[in-house]
Formats: sequence, C-alpha cells, structure tokens
Amino acid sequence: MFIELQTVEKDLGRLLYNYLIETGMAEGLASYINLFVLVVVVLVLVFFLDVLLWKILRALSIKLARKSKNNFDNFLVAHRVPRFVAHVVPLLILLEFVPVAFSDFDYAGGIVLKMIKILFVFLTLIIFRKFFKSVNGYLKTLPKFKDKPIDSYVQVFMIFAWVVGILTIFAIVTDTTVWKFFTALGAASAVVLLIFKDSILGLVASIQVTINDMVRIGDWITFEKYGADGDVVEISLATVKVQNFDMTITTIPTYALISDSFKNWRGMQVSGGRRIKRSLIVSQKSIRFLTPEEVEKLKKIQLVEAYIANRNEQIKSYNESNQINKELLVNGRNLTNFGVFRKYVTDYIEHHSAINTGMTLMVRQLQPTSQGIPLEIYAFSSDKRWENYEYVMADIFDHLLAALPYFSLEVFELPVSLEPTQKG
Repeated sequence: MFIELQTVEKDLGRLLYNYLIETGMAEGLASYINLFVLVVVVLVLVFFLDVLLWKILRALSIKLARKSKNNFDNFLVAHRVPRFVAHVVPLLILLEFVPVAFSDFDYAGGIVLKMIKILFVFLTLIIFRKFFKSVNGYLKTLPKFKDKPIDSYVQVFMIFAWVVGILTIFAIVTDTTVWKFFTALGAASAVVLLIFKDSILGLVASIQVTINDMVRIGDWITFEKYGADGDVVEISLATVKVQNFDMTITTIPTYALISDSFKNWRGMQVSGGRRIKRSLIVSQKSIRFLTPEEVEKLKKIQLVEAYIANRNEQIKSYNESNQINKELLVNGRNLTNFGVFRKYVTDYIEHHSAINTGMTLMVRQLQPTSQGIPLEIYAFSSDKRWENYEYVMADIFDHLLAALPYFSLEVFELPVSLEPTQKG
C-alpha cells in the first residue's frame, strides 16, 4: 500500500512539473524566487553597510569635534546629523539596484522605486532640519548673533524646504515635473497667500526688525495693546515671547512690532542713567515773600547759605539804587520761600551720589493746576536696575517732603470730607 502511494505521488509531481513547463509558469516562479532571494540579500548588505557607515561617520565626527576650535561640529553631533547622512549612500545603492533587479517586473519595480525616492526626499528634509537646528544653536552661542531672531530665519528655510519637498513627492507620485506644480500654484496664489499670511507677514517683520534693530532678545519692551511688560525671550517667524515681570508669558504676533507702537527700554539700559521725572505739588496758599528775619533763618541751611547771601545782596543793592519803598514786601525785588526751596532742591539733586550729573538735570516749575503748583524734578539715576532706581527716587522725595516745612511750604492734599453724623 505504501509503495502504491509513493508511485501516485511521483506521478502527480511529474504531471505538475510537466504542466508548469508547458505553461511557462515554472520560469515565472523561478523568477519570483530569484527576485525574493536577491532582494533579501541586498537588503541585508545595505543594512550592514548603513551600520558600518554610521560607525565610521560617528567616530570621525566625534574625533573632529574634539580637535576643532569652534563648537559647531558639537552641535552637528548633538543633533545626530552624521547618523542621518549615513543613510544617504544605502538609499542611493537601492535606487540603482531596483531598476536592475525588477527589470522583468516593471509595475512592481516602478512602485518600489517611487517609495525609495519618497523616502530619499524625507531623509533630505530631515538632514536639512537637523543641520539648520545645529546652525541655530551654534549662532546663539556667538555674541554677535545672541540677540538676533535666528529662529525666524530657520523657520523660513524649513518652510521653503518642506514646500519644495512636498512638491517633489507629488511629482514623483504623479510622474510629472515640479515646474507644472509651480505653474498650478501660480494660479492658486491667492489661496496660498491666505494660508501662509501670518508666515509671510512674520517673515517681512523679522527682516525689518533685524535690519532696523528694533528688538533684540533680552530687550525690555512695553506693549500696552497686548499687556506685555518684560523681557523678550524668543523671536520666531510668527510670534514674539515676552516674559513679564510677574513671570507670566505674553505672546505677540511678530508683524505687530512693525504695525503697532511699543516702547523699547534698551536706550535707557545702554545709556548712562535712568530718568527720574516726578513732581511735588505745592499748595499755592503757602507761597509768599520772605521777611528779613526769615531770610536770616534760612541762611542756616548749608546748601542755600551762599546762594541766599549773594542773592540778598543783589536784591538789597537793586532796591536801594532804585529807591524802592520796602514798607510792603511786594515792592521791588524779594526772595520767596518757593524760589529758595527750588534752589535748595537743585543743589540737593546735584550733590546726590546716585544722580548722574553728566546728563540732563533740572528742577522746574510747571503750570499751576487746581491742586497746586507742580515742582518737577527731572534727572537721571546712575543705577538703572529697577529696584535700586525706585529706592533712589524714594530716597530723594522722602528728603524733599521732610524739608518742605523748613521753607514754610505745604504739600497739597485734598481735604478729608467730614463723615455724616449718625442720627440718634
């Protein structure tokens, strides 16, 4: 029985073999088997070649990074640029291998070839992205570019690269040229402009901000429209990030820097001082002429002692030469308590150790108001740090407020309204 089964199997095998030979399917099956074996062998070889190239490039890049004087190659290694570059040669080998291996399978070979080309486009985009990130990181370490909006330019390059890459992929899939896609985009330019409106505006704004040096990373800006008041921490293609002094983050569209008004405090920070511009409002009722007794009393104030003596002699000489009747103080020339106080404030500011006397310094009387007469101090603090600046300004006005009574002057204050009496 067993011998009969073996005979039957041999006969069936012989019949199947003869059938495959007669129909030509044997050659096709052999071709598929040969193709499969060839593809597996090539993929294994390409894989080992990829690993070998990666090891070589990594060793060379690390060695060059250690010997190089600048640290640009360190950023290339950190962003794994050599690792992705190592994939280029194996993909090129596959591109050359597919037309030869699939010479008898045109349809399948065309699909595989398109897939490899698309993979090559993505690999190129990744390499560009990694390279630009390395350039961005390196430039930020240089003092010349540390405060420049490099991120926005990198984003522009990547947008352009992705657009070209996507068009290339479409051209590969549809078996057409890239120029036909550009022609089609020309017809749909309105749609493209609408989609990339913010990016285009941001690009134009970034270029103008850089050329005109309007804003740098680290600048203190005040943008009331967006509620921003703090330091610029990032300038990208579409947005500018500002870290406010309460540690919150405000995001501003980049194009708003050229379309709206904002205040940049960099000029103050790089100058010799920070401006103090504040007024004391003096009650008009307390301003009067000084009697001779009061003049003698004010001479005890050291800062105005020489001024009062010299000025008093000039006034006395003028009044005597013009035979002024001094029975009333309003006649002729006289010293006033407000005028002497103004001179005292000027001398006090000039002798203050925290004031930069090389910059504008003046004490001026502003137009009278319904509350009183503002006496404005206009000077510059040598220390520009916010907390120290506030301390200097408070120290000056503490002293001036305490000095007012010595000149028989009063600061204006709104009268406190009497509370209505409660009915019993």
